[in-house]
Amino acid sequence: MNKAEISPPSLADIDALAREALNLLPPDLKKFTEGVIVQVEEFPDDDVCAEMELETPFDILGLYQGVSLAEKQIEASGGTPDLVFLYRRPILDYWCETGEDLAHVVRHVLIHEIGHHFGYSDDEMETLDTIAEAEGD
Repeated sequence: MNKAEISPPSLADIDALAREALNLLPPDLKKFTEGVIVQVEEFPDDDVCAEMELETPFDILGLYQGVSLAEKQIEASGGTPDLVFLYRRPILDYWCETGEDLAHVVRHVLIHEIGHHFGYSDDEMETLDTIAEAEGD
């Protein structure tokens, strides 16, 4: 097979890796991700780029949009669902630059963004990533 016949991972491929990563979350945390929608897109939209003050759309791999569990009120209803966006092209760019395993990159970005849902610190998210990686091996 020559290089021209090799296709980069598609939106569906990234989505499948994200779903697999969700399944690897520890059960006590996984139950809280119910209702969180994971959406894979090529790039962040113009509004996200402007709001995040990105120099290029490659500057962000994923984004959590919603209200963290720490900020949600029991009485609140009718709001928009919690969304985790994974941006395919920036993820693939990062993957090519670093040589890391693509499943690991997707899992790391997904866990980081879901961590925002929980209101976790970066250290807590790193622990989640380590647990998920150990369970995936």
